[in-house]
Amino acid sequence: MRSAAHPEARAMAAEAEWFMDYRNSDGSIAEMCGNGVRVFARYLQWAGLAEEGDVPVATRAGVRRAHIAKAGPDGTPGEITVSMGRAALPGGDVTVTVGERSWPARNVNMGNPHAVLFVDDLADAGNLYTAPAVAPAAAYPDGTNVEFVADRGPRHVAMRVHERGSGETRSCGTGACAVMVATARRDGLDPAVAGHPVAYTVDLPGGRLVISELPDGTVEMTGPAVIVAEGRFDTAWLTAS
Repeated sequence: MRSAAHPEARAMAAEAEWFMDYRNSDGSIAEMCGNGVRVFARYLQWAGLAEEGDVPVATRAGVRRAHIAKAGPDGTPGEITVSMGRAALPGGDVTVTVGERSWPARNVNMGNPHAVLFVDDLADAGNLYTAPAVAPAAAYPDGTNVEFVADRGPRHVAMRVHERGSGETRSCGTGACAVMVATARRDGLDPAVAGHPVAYTVDLPGGRLVISELPDGTVEMTGPAVIVAEGRFDTAWLTAS
């Protein structure tokens, strides 16, 4: 919807015409969704409401700026890069438990909360339909997304995620960003110190993203967004008894 039409987005209307009013599959509200922003930008383009280039999107975590790249010579839609803001790294020890096994995790906030941990095998995460136990509870008063990460090569990782309010999903953009930042710090890499961007490839069950962190702390996410289906909503349903 237009930012000016929503009470939580009105203050951002001067920066972003469109507001992403996001819901999890259980109906709960989420502050942000990285993949959602890319899909949102692609939909605006598909609907004739935005063009290739920069598309600012208002979210409950602030304005996120998407860039729609030009289509390829064969008409393949260009990838979309989203400026995801800066990661916050709250201090304190966090532990994630699945069954009888526990791992230390890194608390990362990308406008929404994440607990990132490293495993030898992504199967160690279990089925992820049930939320892993995270302690202490005070670290995440509103719950958290949990990312399990395995190394695949130099600056290349794979992940699975339990998304708060949804269970395991095939991709999580903010989660991939949190994973990139946590992995870079584990590897001793900090763009603010190095003075140049650092990028990681992140493989998810639903596809591949490239996540970069810039020297000023801004995290950028690049990946595809493809329209795969179209539906119609009958507004008469809203008034049906």
